[in-house]
Amino acid sequence: MEIQDASPFQFHPVSPQRLPDLAAFSQCRGKFRYCSCMRWRMTSAEFRRSGKEQRIAALETLARTGAPVGILAYHQDEPVAWCSIAPRESHAALERYRALPRLDDAAVWAVTCFFVDRRFRRQGLTCALLKAAVDYARSHNAAIVEGYPVDPDSPSYTYMGTPETFRRAGFTDVTPAGQARRVMRFNIAAEIG
Repeated sequence: MEIQDASPFQFHPVSPQRLPDLAAFSQCRGKFRYCSCMRWRMTSAEFRRSGKEQRIAALETLARTGAPVGILAYHQDEPVAWCSIAPRESHAALERYRALPRLDDAAVWAVTCFFVDRRFRRQGLTCALLKAAVDYARSHNAAIVEGYPVDPDSPSYTYMGTPETFRRAGFTDVTPAGQARRVMRFNIAAEIG
């Protein structure tokens, strides 16, 4: 599945055929490579026990099986940005994280990470990636896409996106009253009917 828009970027879900692109993206970006977007997929104990190479291998194994893991953005055939998206239940640590409990029993796809090459920051690429991620979830018959953005001045988890990026992509803030961590949703099912 190829996701296109009018931007100078192309967006492709990571598939077994795109593993070389994921490896090339990871190889050149140390911060991404350290975690390999396994922080929310592994339990906290598994993540602490694993090393960088184990996390790289774990993400590659998931992609090799065809499991949804994320979207790569390309500029002139070079992978330059990443958005992690998959069904929430595939994120073991997120499912256990008390600060972000499930809001309901709905089947939700979770956006948990963005990484944009510094050469392409401040060009709207994160928002475009998020829209591509929603399209990807839609192609898998997802009903809801959920994200957990943080304010730009937050000292941690800044890779999860900002509320403004999610708003621009059509997400609505559904954070329960009194909950510190923000939750934003895109309701795909509402588009249908």
